[in-house]
Amino acid sequence: MDFLRPPTWEDALDAKARRPGARPVQGGTDVMVEINFDRDRPEALLDLTRIGSLAEWDMADGRLRVGAGVTYARLITELGGRLPGLAQASRTVGSPQIRNRGTVGGNLGAASPAGDAHPPLLAGDAVIEVESAARGVRMIPAAAFFTGVKRNALAPDELIRAFWTVPASGPQYFSKIGTRNAMVIAVCSFALALHPEECRAGTGLGSAAPTPRRAAEAETFISHELDWEGRRPLSEAAGRRFGELVAEAASPIDDVRGTGGYRRHALSVMARRTLAWAWDDYRTGASGRRAS
Repeated sequence: MDFLRPPTWEDALDAKARRPGARPVQGGTDVMVEINFDRDRPEALLDLTRIGSLAEWDMADGRLRVGAGVTYARLITELGGRLPGLAQASRTVGSPQIRNRGTVGGNLGAASPAGDAHPPLLAGDAVIEVESAARGVRMIPAAAFFTGVKRNALAPDELIRAFWTVPASGPQYFSKIGTRNAMVIAVCSFALALHPEECRAGTGLGSAAPTPRRAAEAETFISHELDWEGRRPLSEAAGRRFGELVAEAASPIDDVRGTGGYRRHALSVMARRTLAWAWDDYRTGASGRRAS
């Protein structure tokens, strides 16, 4: 196995064009596990840690552009106020050591149905910036990025450069069920983002289908049901129906971590709870920082 360590982004794109089978690595928290357990043996590793621009974030045209090399730990400390849902999800990732190395870019590249960063990105309408030496930059909506179990929309010569998303304009929440409280792969997970300026809600489901996905019918239902101007309390019936629609959007399997039936039930409960928390925060002007 070859080890490639390009010093610049342009060199990385050239290396990926010459060696499409090279596996990009930043924190290595997914890639090295697969290699160590002999589940994967790429022809080469493409180390991106020398490319400083991947570890930067900034604002452009009212949106956040977050480099693929920004770690979970930095998302929590530097962007927690702007992206609270993603920060909540980041806090559930592995241990402090993993959060200090792992990145959302790596999570997107692995494209696991259980990836913790994926539901908040879906709920927040994130767009993934990818690039190749031959065709330049391409922008892929998060909802179109995941194409199958551990498969994504990247072409063989493309690399993930950043993701773009609008800073939270309303409460955001992430909730996760696991077999223990820490260092665990999600049995299922759910993210909710309220977008008051557009009078709508966004959702994201994890570990509940072959790919991370949104609950489109649930979004449409609750967006029309909520009283965005008068801010009336959420009705019990609306919350219950929202949870049912979220569960119906899932297509989970039975595996060692949980049954499909349990996952649907858990998603329904998490959807109702996060909606109640988020709507209460919106009505009272709270910041939305309950533990998830």
